[in-house]
Amino acid sequence: MKIKQYLLLALWLPLTAGAQKVVPSATYVDENNNMVDSESDFTAQAPLDVSFRANPKDLGEHTAAFEWHFRKEGDAKDLLVRYEEDTQYTFKESGTFLVILKAKLTDIAMELDSAVIKVTISESRLVMPNAFSPNDDLKNDIYGAKGVCDPNSTEHYRSIVEFHGYIFNRWGQKLFEWTDVSKGWDGKYNGTPVKEGVYFVRVIAKGADGREYNIKKDINLLRSYTEGTGTSSNP
Repeated sequence: MKIKQYLLLALWLPLTAGAQKVVPSATYVDENNNMVDSESDFTAQAPLDVSFRANPKDLGEHTAAFEWHFRKEGDAKDLLVRYEEDTQYTFKESGTFLVILKAKLTDIAMELDSAVIKVTISESRLVMPNAFSPNDDLKNDIYGAKGVCDPNSTEHYRSIVEFHGYIFNRWGQKLFEWTDVSKGWDGKYNGTPVKEGVYFVRVIAKGADGREYNIKKDINLLRSYTEGTGTSSNP
């Protein structure tokens, strides 16, 4: 009788092994501030907060245990292991990372096929422009890192994990400072528009790849400049 039961179990396990599975997905906000839900490999910039879900399928009455392994590609050692169905992780370094999900049906001690999502965090990039035109034409009205005013810019900042910017006038007076690389200066001081002219920007920043930025440069505030025509409204 026991032999028959073992044979039935041996026949049943292969049938069920293909039925249960996990389909991991990752949810994050991309550089254009769009919410992305992906089940495949993707590339993004740091710092990147990602919510991972196991999405188990067809478990029926079975109970499951989950393991999330976070590993840099090419390394044998895990950076981190999490034991939960859904988890979160913040990528702060550039490089390619493997997010490996392992699952096991605990009531029958059966391991499911593991799944992997490859996350590539781009190397850092930071370029500060030398001019802007805060004239409320909705074009180049904010002074900030390349890509702040135009998210589709090919020179969009990437993977900046630390940022501190300062704006000074020619007498060395600080007019503005900011610590969010996605923000910038609107050309005002204490709510009042400043005059056209030359100002000075100082930026201290750090990329996810460890690169340090120390930028000092003049910036031209061209309030009367009309974007797209290259002309000034002043005679």
